[in-house]
Amino acid sequence: MASHRLIDLSVLSCLLFFASLCLISSTSTVFSVDLPLNSSDKVSLGLYYESLCPYSANFVVNYLAKIFVDGLIDIVDLNLVPWGNAKLTGNSTFACQHGPWECLLNTVEACAISAWPDVNGHFTFVYCVESLVYEGKYTQWETCFEKLGLDPKPVADCYSNGQGKELELQYAAETNALEPPHTYVPWVVVDGQPLYEDYEDFIRYICKAYSGTAIPQTCSNLSLNSIRKGKVSFIKPVCYSDDTTESIRSGIKSWKR
Repeated sequence: MASHRLIDLSVLSCLLFFASLCLISSTSTVFSVDLPLNSSDKVSLGLYYESLCPYSANFVVNYLAKIFVDGLIDIVDLNLVPWGNAKLTGNSTFACQHGPWECLLNTVEACAISAWPDVNGHFTFVYCVESLVYEGKYTQWETCFEKLGLDPKPVADCYSNGQGKELELQYAAETNALEPPHTYVPWVVVDGQPLYEDYEDFIRYICKAYSGTAIPQTCSNLSLNSIRKGKVSFIKPVCYSDDTTESIRSGIKSWKR
């Protein structure tokens, strides 16, 4: 008699188990899981710049920072490259366009990018430093640690132990490998394509290049068909890599486009 009860309980358990499976199956269309944005859907955005170029500082402070405010950073893979128009001088040494202070700040920003790999972490520091550049107070750059509540040790160690120099040499190689070569900074690249003098309109290019489904409101509000093509674009203020011949060359390229 007891064995029959055990069998009945086993059968009842099985029935309850399969019933629960059916219930889950029938309600699966009701519940959905929000999946994270596929990294392959992100648009690559490269900024090749130098710390003391006033036009680089202006772009970081007044243009690039916008992508962190309106949520556009969610569809962007941002790559900051603080090298710009610096030149290799042999024996792994280099000189910067605006002098030793620029070499120092380029290296400091490279160390910050390495110390805090998350873009939300290192961009806040770069933004703080470039804000001081924009205000003509770049010698006060160390105040950014206290303002942001950041430990200065990782950046200080990186700078003093030679890691910062190695990072800058890597950025030099990356910048020098650009195709077409950069002729000034800021040099903004979206999905491998330089924007030339249209760099201030970079958000429109990002939205145009994005192929995912999580379209930010910023992109929905833009008229993507208004990207300039075949139109003369006035040269924006930039720091040229060499001399005035580069200005003429850039102007000719702009006119041809």
